[in-house]
Amino acid sequence: MGRKRKGRAISGWLIVDKPAGVTSTAIVNKVRWALQAQKAGHAGTLDPAATGVLAVALGEATKTVPYITDALKCYRFMVRLGQATTTDDAEGDVIATSEQRPDDAEIEAALNAFRGEIQQVPPQFSAVKIEGERAYDIARAGEEMELAARPLWVEKLEMIARPDADHVELEMVCGKGGYVRAIARDLGKALGCLGHIAWLRRTWSGPFDAEDGFSLDQIEALAHDPALDALLRPLEAGLADLPELPATPEGAARLSNGNPGMVLDSSAEYGEEAWASYQGRPVAVGIYKAGELHPNRVFNLA
Repeated sequence: MGRKRKGRAISGWLIVDKPAGVTSTAIVNKVRWALQAQKAGHAGTLDPAATGVLAVALGEATKTVPYITDALKCYRFMVRLGQATTTDDAEGDVIATSEQRPDDAEIEAALNAFRGEIQQVPPQFSAVKIEGERAYDIARAGEEMELAARPLWVEKLEMIARPDADHVELEMVCGKGGYVRAIARDLGKALGCLGHIAWLRRTWSGPFDAEDGFSLDQIEALAHDPALDALLRPLEAGLADLPELPATPEGAARLSNGNPGMVLDSSAEYGEEAWASYQGRPVAVGIYKAGELHPNRVFNLA
């Protein structure tokens, strides 16, 4: 028999407006402590220096994390032109400088190469694994490494403001696995002037917005208070991009045991991923086939 988890069996999402200077893992640990939850995780890491929406999943909601990490995300960020750093952001040491500064038209033209399906090499200081080691651990040891380029879908990349010759503010909407620091680095190289991230904010991630997030101060003030429970979004908030299919009573029983179950609605296409509900509660996620949902994730909300 496995060891019973300590804490409350609470499920849902708490949306945090992450401050700068703290890791995403530290945010998750703080939320788990404040809610005395058995299980918690987050959907999409933010660098310690970054701010913005960090969606924290609790309990059974952790099974829906992949649907948020795979969703589009929006970032606002400032690129400091004329300097390259070890970390591709303002936290690192400056390793090269340039006196060249592009005009707005040159920046606009250069952005075209960073839209659509692009290939992106992760920063040296990143969580990418190299033969079992994290790239940032190797980089901290003073070693340089060859990192393979990875595909990234960039839905939108636009110039928002040009406060001065040294800075340009951009907004990017992209898919899973993007490194905004790499965009700043590569844009600087393309412009011939170098560049790094001065600041970065994730404004939304899938269905979750930073403006709806709660601060760490608010979470700490409500720690171990039932009022904090009221701030939770339901588990199904993480399934907003999937069709909902009401299950029959017999179908819900079968689905809850991991078996295919009958659903009442065929709004999903054959072979499409969807989620089944019964009496207003999520039962399972799976593949819709001819009146049945074939589950690959089952929720235990009893």
